[in-house]
Amino acid sequence: MATRFLIEGRVQGVGYRMWCREEAARRGLTGFVRNLSDGRVEALVAGPTAMVDDFLAVCRKGPPGANVTAIGLEPTQDDPDTDTFLILPTR
Repeated sequence: MATRFLIEGRVQGVGYRMWCREEAARRGLTGFVRNLSDGRVEALVAGPTAMVDDFLAVCRKGPPGANVTAIGLEPTQDDPDTDTFLILPTR
């Protein structure tokens, strides 16, 4: 099972997606991250629960320049369909 993160705040234009990919890879997580046209960042994250929880904790802070104000979480049956963590085009 995977978790969808909807990250709000100043999260576009600050390197959040690249930072997110590095943090996910560091934890052995799979999935993707992408900007949304409404200014949020969406991530679909799959992996061991402890690693997803750890990833969530660092996502609440984000990279330098980011100001995360909220993260919505949504368990999902969606399969990331990848063995890595990708940056996808804006949706």
